[in-house]
Amino acid sequence: MLSLRGFWRRHRRKLYVTAGVLGSGYLLYKLYNAHRQRLADLDTELEHERDRNEELIKAQMQAHFENIQRIADTTTLPHAMQYLNSRIAEELDLSHLTDRLMQAKGQSTSAEKLELWDRLKILSFTRMVLSLWAMTILSLYIRVQVNILGRHLYIDTARGLGSSLLIEDADLIHRDDQQKFLASSDFLARYGMPALISNIQAAATEVLKGKQLRDSFNATVLRATVMQILDKFMSTGDPHHWVNYLMPEDARALELATAFSNDNTLLPDVTKFEQLMVETRAVISSDEFGSVADIALRAVVDTVIEDMGAQPGGVQLAKVLARVARMGPTVLEEPSKFIQIILNVPEVERFFTLIYSSMQIS
Repeated sequence: MLSLRGFWRRHRRKLYVTAGVLGSGYLLYKLYNAHRQRLADLDTELEHERDRNEELIKAQMQAHFENIQRIADTTTLPHAMQYLNSRIAEELDLSHLTDRLMQAKGQSTSAEKLELWDRLKILSFTRMVLSLWAMTILSLYIRVQVNILGRHLYIDTARGLGSSLLIEDADLIHRDDQQKFLASSDFLARYGMPALISNIQAAATEVLKGKQLRDSFNATVLRATVMQILDKFMSTGDPHHWVNYLMPEDARALELATAFSNDNTLLPDVTKFEQLMVETRAVISSDEFGSVADIALRAVVDTVIEDMGAQPGGVQLAKVLARVARMGPTVLEEPSKFIQIILNVPEVERFFTLIYSSMQIS
């Protein structure tokens, strides 16, 4: 006991110092640990805030994209089909031929009648194939436009994540440019029609030249004939010659397309509208789009032939022409059924999923 007291008297200063050091260290540890916890809590709160901000902007982006999609489905596409139908009716009016055939009964020579029937045969198939092709390609084209708009919306919005900017404040495509871009779908009906009709008519003339009015046509023969005309038309000229029926081709567009294809970037003075048009041309000029368009066309042709209800045993070609001529306006006057068939094709679904999912932020 005495030795313990002696030890305490001899070393109490050291013990006080040691206890002070240990107490201070413990206190500093507690303070540091509390500070570290506050920093961790702050980081967690900031992360949650970023997540909430990101979800908010994504929700706004999705709402804006859905609005673009709604405008395309309810306004752009119906208007484009209606305008297309009216232009085809103007350019390929068959009433003068049918009127002359009615008037020619018992008056014209056999050679004159055969010439009239031959022209009616070619123009009837031309009108049907033209309507099928234009409806299919134009609906795909407008869908490409909508997905490219959606992609730009995603990129422009994603660049602002974490900046507390709402979508209305971000550097998005101006609504005027959006409307101008979607309105470019009228280019086919407004400017591309004469050359398109001429080339499809040439393909129809080539395919039909060996087919006589008395030849028997059933569903199989009719489908094969339509596909032969389409294949002949699509394989004539450059691989993507038909793109120029849908979009303007000028020096400025070629300059931009060249710059875009070289390094996937554009010239600094490029407007948003020009960039949208260049990207659209790049998509529809791709082999992937050509393959999807071919599959979609075949699906539409199958449905149209089925709707025509061709007799299994077949009827003479002369009696089929009236139904062939009527199918063109029918497809364009009621396109929703055929557009849905196009969009339900698995290859088409995958193609557009790929476009919208390739959203790389640059």
